[in-house]
Amino acid sequence: MEKRDVIERIKSRKAFISDMDGVIYHGNKLLPGVPEFVDWLKRENKKFLFLTNSSERTQRELREKMQRLGIDLDEDVFYTSALATAQFLASQKPGGTAYIIGEAGLINALYNAGFTMNNYNPDYVVVGDTRSYSFEKIEQAVNLVLKGAKLIGTNPDLTGPVENGIIPATKALIAPIEMATGRKAYFVGKPNPLMMRIALKKIGCSNEETVIIGDRMDTDIIAGIESEIDTLLVLTGISTLKTIDKFPYRPAYILDGVADLVE
Repeated sequence: MEKRDVIERIKSRKAFISDMDGVIYHGNKLLPGVPEFVDWLKRENKKFLFLTNSSERTQRELREKMQRLGIDLDEDVFYTSALATAQFLASQKPGGTAYIIGEAGLINALYNAGFTMNNYNPDYVVVGDTRSYSFEKIEQAVNLVLKGAKLIGTNPDLTGPVENGIIPATKALIAPIEMATGRKAYFVGKPNPLMMRIALKKIGCSNEETVIIGDRMDTDIIAGIESEIDTLLVLTGISTLKTIDKFPYRPAYILDGVADLVE
């Protein structure tokens, strides 16, 4: 299929679920074509959701970050692994308690879902992306899990991109707790199809009407495949054409970036 035909087929879809880091921005740098892409989504009355596995920021913080980068969006177009984790845990144990290793995005999401914070005998130990990581927190988490708390990770990413390289993400941070306790964490974020189903409900569209846009084969693309949603891999993040060959599955579409959709 020619590139022009691929682009027209993608643009004919009713809804778009897009990753953020590596698709919309890199750290604090907006990627090419993003303002035009967002304008097109609004102008064509497309349903869209910006979905991130990062659990650090609240929806308001994501909105403010996009405003600083020159794009104005409502808070409810952002959805994070922290919100998905809170929704999942609230459905499992309404009014439960948690010991949290994470930032404002995760703490606020759990609090708003009716959870209370507890570092004595919580129902769950929940770990998300964080820069306030310490031996004392790991020690406490290990002993709470050994006493019966269930271990939950907001996402299974090992690393996350920053402007000057990479940083350890949730799966790397939770690994010492898993190893010391012999317990495996349950991860809610992509590629867990649970997060995709929540996203489809939020935008009110079926999987056939939707395209997932992402830059990672191991989270975005496999999440789409396992949820039976067509996938668009963009090469503005961590993936290259050579990366694709390392995986036993392929995206439905490949473009250089979202700029290709609006040129």
